Amino acid sequence: MNVDEEVERLKEEIQRLGEIQSDGSYKVTFGVLFNDDRCANIFEALVGTLRAAKKRKVVAYDGELLLQGVHDNVEIILKATTTAAAQSSN
Repeated sequence: MNVDEEVERLKEEIQRLGEIQSDGSYKVTFGVLFNDDRCANIFEALVGTLRAAKKRKVVAYDGELLLQGVHDNVEIILKATTTAAAQSSN
């Protein structure tokens, strides 16, 4: 799987596990993502995929490197897209 495919899969998993916000974005904590069995099976390097998604401005979170345990409560925001915003208004 290439990086773009992994970022797309990450978006799907954040939508599955996260809570939709009023602006159409989704919010999930790093701990929820990291400890999810499905995510563990999909992503060989979740932290690397998150960093790639952040670099592409798909997600936002505080800090550069997230570590399991220490950063479990860090919120990861999947930024709203026009499709996600349209779906949340329906």
